[in-house]
Amino acid sequence: MKAPLVSIITPCFNGENYLDRYFESILNQTYPNIELIFVNDGSTDKTEEIALSYQQKLEDRNIKFIYIYQKNAGQAAALNKGLKIFKGDYLTWPDSDDTMTPDCIEKKVEFLEKNKNYDMVRSNGIYYDEKTHEKRKISNKKNNKNEKIFEDLLVLNTYGCCGCYMITRRGFLNSFPNKRIYDSRCGQNWQILLPVASRSLCGYIDEDLYTVFLTRNSHSRKQRSLQKEIDRYTSFLDILLHSINESDCNKRYFRKKAYTFCYRNQFYYSIALQDKILIKKYFKLICRKSKPHLKEIVLYIKHYYLKGS
Repeated sequence: MKAPLVSIITPCFNGENYLDRYFESILNQTYPNIELIFVNDGSTDKTEEIALSYQQKLEDRNIKFIYIYQKNAGQAAALNKGLKIFKGDYLTWPDSDDTMTPDCIEKKVEFLEKNKNYDMVRSNGIYYDEKTHEKRKISNKKNNKNEKIFEDLLVLNTYGCCGCYMITRRGFLNSFPNKRIYDSRCGQNWQILLPVASRSLCGYIDEDLYTVFLTRNSHSRKQRSLQKEIDRYTSFLDILLHSINESDCNKRYFRKKAYTFCYRNQFYYSIALQDKILIKKYFKLICRKSKPHLKEIVLYIKHYYLKGS
């Protein structure tokens, strides 16, 4: 009996420095039935040349390779190109600057084949600092084994690392019958994970099956200034609200939770920035959506009314 087809969709922008290790990790997979959809998101380096140089190697391994080029539009838009055409029974979407262990796909498929009532599974993984060579687990939290992860994802109480996850085709189509996620330039993980997690339990494989490489040039993991962190939560809130709309949940309750979560983070970054205008803005926004914590009231009085007066 033929193994179920697994689709791997990977967007990439200017990945020439790390594509060799990415493609080698695909070639090294022990799982026998893979479709790889690689979307070049308007790269200006040698991404296309390197990607196409692996076509014959992939086909020799019986991996179907689909190469797509688009003008630069962001990861979500690039991922949507693949989501429209993928044929797999299972779907995963690793980043192009990371790698999977050889048994990464095999173990996730094995779990989902044995647990047909699950539409998603995740493993743990490793953060690897290319400068210091330090390794650390992606997550050491006790809630990794939680099967209901929707709310934890919403408030960043668990990890959403793309290559750690695999979902079923059924789970994807139940959430996205038009085969399209919300098109935002700020990543693509929560747009997929939240709607699917709202409809399915999530299995957990307690093994490090994915490696995230921390590099200075990584477009998704750059160190951010305080102001950029504030702006990032504005974009993240936009993603959360759209994802909640696609989810099977109490939308009013979780919209309020999303607003409060993001405003609180922006408030604390405004405190660190010592920007009175922003401190006042986000404190008032917290008050509109929720009851402020005592600590927040104290910080607001201290930094808005007392500091510098």
